[in-house]
Amino acid sequence: MRIHYLRCGTDCPVGGALFDGFSKGPLGLIPCVAQLIETSDGLVLIDTGYGMQDVRRPHPRLSKFFHALLNIRFREEETAIHQVRALGYRPEDVRHIVLTHLDFDHAGGLEDFPHARVHVMEAERDAAERTRRGFIARRRYRPVQWDDVRDWRTYAGGGETWFGFDSVRALDGLPPEILMVPLPGHTWGHAGVAVQTGAGWVLNAGDAYFYRGEMDPRRHRCTPGLRFYQTMMEVDRAQRLDNQHRLRELKRQHGAEVTIFCSHDQKQLEAMQRRS
Repeated sequence: MRIHYLRCGTDCPVGGALFDGFSKGPLGLIPCVAQLIETSDGLVLIDTGYGMQDVRRPHPRLSKFFHALLNIRFREEETAIHQVRALGYRPEDVRHIVLTHLDFDHAGGLEDFPHARVHVMEAERDAAERTRRGFIARRRYRPVQWDDVRDWRTYAGGGETWFGFDSVRALDGLPPEILMVPLPGHTWGHAGVAVQTGAGWVLNAGDAYFYRGEMDPRRHRCTPGLRFYQTMMEVDRAQRLDNQHRLRELKRQHGAEVTIFCSHDQKQLEAMQRRS
């Protein structure tokens, strides 16, 4: 399987290096990362970033609060559907979408692929559609982004283990090399997505962490801006921090077998693009 690593949107929060750790100017550079996987049975997207309708009609699709806080940069050429076409495929070739979670910056492109089957943890769909309470929850989850989805597949977790983590190995219609790894804390149904390649496993940890330094087994660290954002967005701090610890241990013990990256780190995105 070939994996493409896509930037499907960019957040440019005021604060520069206080968010991304490297910018020289006043604005940070925070990508919204998606993966496009070529399989023998069609294309699979892992997350979608911002979609075409988000670019064309940011309001009321997205909350003004997050639009202002993140200083979102909307570009059609960064949408997943544009990049799928640029690679020579049709949107209909995307047969499956696996979501780490349903936050606005991960699910915005769902409606660009109405024929795709969408896979998500059951707890995440429940949180996004049935128990959407509180200031953050009402603004992070935007049901208008997935109104056109007709083929949902939800999973409860608790399957056989993967490197000590619970996993969901039987994703309906997907090859066994793609599995979901529950990593709650950022949201109730947040999950990573692991893909087995010829060179080992790749784990998309989604928003389980935000900054590359958080995976340093010796001295984990995070920028102040992203530390604040993670704290603001978390639904269960104990679970979130425990899963970060477990991911660090996974890297320490199995770093030669598993490559871990997250959804919003520019340097990690560049590294994954080089290896693909």
